[in-house]
Amino acid sequence: MPGWVWFFVMVVVIPTLLGILGDAWRRHLKFKEKQLELQAGQTAEKAAQYAAHTERLEQRVRVLERIVTDRGIDVADQIENLRDKPLN
Repeated sequence: MPGWVWFFVMVVVIPTLLGILGDAWRRHLKFKEKQLELQAGQTAEKAAQYAAHTERLEQRVRVLERIVTDRGIDVADQIENLRDKPLN
């Protein structure tokens, strides 16, 4: 191959290819970063939902414990009151 072809490849073709590949790599990384941000948001939302559900269950267990341990309370009325409450 003549010398000018090598010169052209070294000065024009290789830097151009490296630029194109570098840009593609940056776009890929930006895409992955956005994917991770969306996934983190969804995970945080699910964690909040689980925490709220756990809190509701803990409140109900506390009421049931109080019903079982309090001797002077009409247990049937307490249980009926619990049934009337929405679960949410």
